[in-house]
Amino acid sequence: MTSTLINSDFITAIAAELKLHTNQVEATAALLAEEATVPFIARYRKEATGSLDEVAVMQIRDRLIQLAELAHRKGTILDSLADRGLLTDELKTQIQQAATMTVLEDIYLPYRPKRRTRATMAREKGLEPLAEILLAQQDQTDPKAEAAAFIDPEKGVEDADTALAGARDIIAEIISEDKNSREKMRELYFRHAVFHSKVITGKEAQGAKYENYFDWQEPAATAPSHRVLAMRRSEKEGVLTLRVLLPEDKATELLYRLFVRGDGPCSAQVRSAIDDGYKRLLGPAMETEVRLAAKQRADEEAIRVFADNLRQLLMTPPLGQKKVLGIDPGFRTGCKIAWLDRQGKLLGHDVIFPHNGQKAAAEAAEKVKALCAEFNVEAIAIGNGTAGRETEAFIRGIGLNQNIAVAMVNESGASVYSASDAAREEFAAEDLTVRGTVSIARRLMDPLAELVKIDPKSIGVGQYQHDVDQLLLKQALDDVVISCVNRVGVEVNTASKQLLTYVSGLGPQLAQKIVDTRNENGPFRSRRDLLSVPRLGAKAFEQAAGFLRIYDADNPLDASAVHPESYPIVERMAAELSCTVKDLMTNEPLRKQIDPKTYVTETIGLPTLNDILGELARPGRDPREQFEAFAFAEGVEKIEDLTVGMKLPGIVTNITAFGAFVDIGIHQNGLVHISELADRFVKDPAEVVSVHQQVNVSVMEVDTARGRIKLSMKKVPGSKPPPKADRPKAKPKHKAKATSQTPPPKQPERLIDRLTLGMN
Repeated sequence: MTSTLINSDFITAIAAELKLHTNQVEATAALLAEEATVPFIARYRKEATGSLDEVAVMQIRDRLIQLAELAHRKGTILDSLADRGLLTDELKTQIQQAATMTVLEDIYLPYRPKRRTRATMAREKGLEPLAEILLAQQDQTDPKAEAAAFIDPEKGVEDADTALAGARDIIAEIISEDKNSREKMRELYFRHAVFHSKVITGKEAQGAKYENYFDWQEPAATAPSHRVLAMRRSEKEGVLTLRVLLPEDKATELLYRLFVRGDGPCSAQVRSAIDDGYKRLLGPAMETEVRLAAKQRADEEAIRVFADNLRQLLMTPPLGQKKVLGIDPGFRTGCKIAWLDRQGKLLGHDVIFPHNGQKAAAEAAEKVKALCAEFNVEAIAIGNGTAGRETEAFIRGIGLNQNIAVAMVNESGASVYSASDAAREEFAAEDLTVRGTVSIARRLMDPLAELVKIDPKSIGVGQYQHDVDQLLLKQALDDVVISCVNRVGVEVNTASKQLLTYVSGLGPQLAQKIVDTRNENGPFRSRRDLLSVPRLGAKAFEQAAGFLRIYDADNPLDASAVHPESYPIVERMAAELSCTVKDLMTNEPLRKQIDPKTYVTETIGLPTLNDILGELARPGRDPREQFEAFAFAEGVEKIEDLTVGMKLPGIVTNITAFGAFVDIGIHQNGLVHISELADRFVKDPAEVVSVHQQVNVSVMEVDTARGRIKLSMKKVPGSKPPPKADRPKAKPKHKAKATSQTPPPKQPERLIDRLTLGMN
């Protein structure tokens, strides 16, 4: 972002929209213009921004970009109008005052260069004056008599009826392009339009998973994200037709009120033009707008859910630096195993066959026990794919030391990593199976450090991610990854290039330079040593230093989130207490003697000073929660093992607008519908659950043939929520309506079962 994108109008508008002080927005915009990153601004420039968090900084950033795009479009339109001699002072003022892209395009529509239309051809025949006469709607005017004057066979106007038809075409276009009529029609559509999907004859079998949409209606304004995206996907697959419909009489009545004056013969011509123009021009335009707006709303919601899920997954508690044995399970081809040291370095790999008969299983058990003893293995990570539960049962039953933690690891995306450039670069001599096994082991040690190597869309925590706006999705997911990486902090001497890439101020090239310098000269001894990295200048150092950690550095502050620019303040605190910086970090009574107000300066205020004192108390503390071992229920390894009423432990793997998917230790995740998440009314599943949360569920229904499992987290599964009086107040919503041919879905989860599982 450059300073050319920022002006006082932008600042004022954003401050009003976000209910912030102008100086907060102005300071944030200035920092963004200087290429400061969101994490850096939120963490280390609180005095400038008034302690805005990352969410507010990102909102300001995004609105600055949107307003800059609007300003650019205004400039393009003004230039186009000026070049064609159409720009008037009034029109220029309207364009400059347009607050949104929609309003701007409405203003420009009548002047936009367009292909030849029926109205264009009518104007070429000289019929525009006749259209103006009809629009005047004088009671004494005889349309046919007036039209007679425009008969011109050479121009294709053979008679008065032809002339009137051409004039009506002009009127229809005028009305459809009128700014006021579009605004009011848009409001009508956005309030009352209805989605209507219908199966295409002969596509019933092909689109069986969309069965509930074969004849479906619901208000476009309130249709939830997942249903909008499902209907659009079915339309794209050629299974359904999807329309946005509005009762025609509502639309035409609105236009009559705007343009018809009286009941004379000219007014009848205008009514006829309105009817035609609505069906042919304005109606389809409004349908397109509603579809696009619904798609945008659905995209935003789906992306928000995906981003929230990704954040929770990336912040999964890490096991930490332990010696880990990773296992990529398999039946016939065996289980690939790899053992790593505490820094995640591959020490060796092999294959065992625990599921190929007793002899092979015995050999596998001896090999695993020998490896655990030889390398002092502290934990075993088992992928949750095919043969995962069977392999877990095998490992737990071979008599390992009870101090060795055994954990199932979600392996979604591990195969993507195995074939990636990052994996080839890291393990050039190893095949795909070894790379995947190493990734499984590392995911247990540090999920964040390993998952950043994979495209977030391959991790499996989103829904309809291939249907939403890909640029917006990438921006949102990148923001989440950057936020998580910088919140946790990165050990510069052990981090991969991929992890360093997401550190504030670095990027791929500087990350590679850091790794190269580390490999050539050995580990960095201090943060200041980073300035020796080629092309890593003062600006990049300022952005990155506070988020990089050096745990064995000479200066203990290098292992903390205290920024080097604040070291002098900490050193002054220590000097005034006649102690060392290390003493401050280990001695709470000493820290309690510090009055932060005495260290306030023009550039450093209480927010930063309080952050410093908090960091001194917990230097470099990982914000992620403590790792907790988890085990699935014994004897439940496949869907056939489930029975209704069974109570099981599980792990939340994905959250959607309509509920949460839970791994209960079999190959299919079960769905806890939003109505079964709690014994109270739940508006948003994220209020109750988070990705990777350990939960207890009850089995409500098992459909073995389709691989569908319904679960509940209620104390009494299937019970109704509390009476409305006891529920949190929420804005009223329209209920989805089915047509007379399709009974209303009394159990929405049935629709969800058919449409969502396996549709990511």
